[in-house]
Amino acid sequence: MDTREQWLNLAVDELRPLFDANGFPLPSKIRVTCGFPSRHARSLNRAIGAHGLPLLRAFAAKKPNGAPVNVLTHCNAGWLATVDWGTATAPIYMAHDKGIPIHVWVDETRPRNQGASLTAWEMVQHGVRHTVIADNTGGHLMQHGMVDMVIVGADRVTAQGDVCNKIGTYLKALAAKDNGVPFYVALPSPTIDFSVTDGVAEIPIEQRGADELQPRQAQELHRDDRQDDPHDNRGAAAPDHRLLLLLRWQRARRERDHDCV
Repeated sequence: MDTREQWLNLAVDELRPLFDANGFPLPSKIRVTCGFPSRHARSLNRAIGAHGLPLLRAFAAKKPNGAPVNVLTHCNAGWLATVDWGTATAPIYMAHDKGIPIHVWVDETRPRNQGASLTAWEMVQHGVRHTVIADNTGGHLMQHGMVDMVIVGADRVTAQGDVCNKIGTYLKALAAKDNGVPFYVALPSPTIDFSVTDGVAEIPIEQRGADELQPRQAQELHRDDRQDDPHDNRGAAAPDHRLLLLLRWQRARRERDHDCV
């Protein structure tokens, strides 16, 4: 049951006694093992969407002539990653289903392109208007008033509200703060780790393979002489809680402060 170093889901931790030493479900527990995580995640994600829906409705009420609410998201926190409604996508899907005009700026999310390949595919399946953008485009869009809000998911959340998420999230939080764009985190409560306070200092960050940083064009153009270039491919970052407008989880909306969780 190994996971990414920075990732936490306490619901999964609760299931560890149901697996043997090799990570296989114990035969007598297989029905519980297969059913609980899915049911639990569906319930949490549905509640996140229900709490986020009024927020999007309020944004829509301020838009002129039925213009869409422009939401920027990073990586994939949809149902491909977390089943059913997803986390960050749950309010988006519910708003769309209620007839609220929504447009999503989908970060491509390098180097694995989870946004361009997964989130964008989900948006197509659900019929949500969207545009795939290069990761560095978000700040420019915010400068020009083209982003109403940012919603991201979370790998792990500390006791003071620092949020560890896909690499690039920190830069989005900085850009949002600088441009007065609300930055929201949609998280299920099992991602909150009360044993950790400082996300930057205490959360271990996965170092991924260098092969992910070898663009196809570079591989085609050259080349054995570039294969030994130094690489640093960190999988996540932890924006400080002071950059986040609030945390939104399945039970309530919590303003950013040390007691937010």
